[in-house]
Amino acid sequence: MKADPRIIEIAERVAAREGLELVHVELVGGRGSAILRVYIDKPGGVTHEDCVAVSDQVSVILDVEDPIPFPYTLEVSSPGLDRGLYKPADYERFAGLPAHVRLAEPIEGQRNFHGTLVGLEKAVEGPPAALLDDEQGRRHRLPLDRIAKANVEIEP
Repeated sequence: MKADPRIIEIAERVAAREGLELVHVELVGGRGSAILRVYIDKPGGVTHEDCVAVSDQVSVILDVEDPIPFPYTLEVSSPGLDRGLYKPADYERFAGLPAHVRLAEPIEGQRNFHGTLVGLEKAVEGPPAALLDDEQGRRHRLPLDRIAKANVEIEP
């Protein structure tokens, strides 16, 4: 279930007020067990206090504005070590790191790609694309509008 733009705007406003970056907002689960997840970050990482501050403020605003018409649980956390790549700028920011990209539809029969994130290609025509060098040294151009999920991978 995609998060309502009003919810994203509320989370963005609260995070900015706290000096934090809003990484991502997602609403998962069904009407009986919905979870609203808000991922925040800042240089050096977020603290428990950051999560509590954002949770408290977002919760109050959501209670007043009521954009979710069913019960849900609010979770606020850091994006974690295997941080998701959600925005075009993420592909530039995390260039040089190992990444996994899964496409909604395969390109030349391949849906999953592992390798080193090279960056973002801003095409003159068409959508921007993530550039990824796989383990064999092949460069893959993966259009952002075809990416179902992408994240950096922390090697063991």
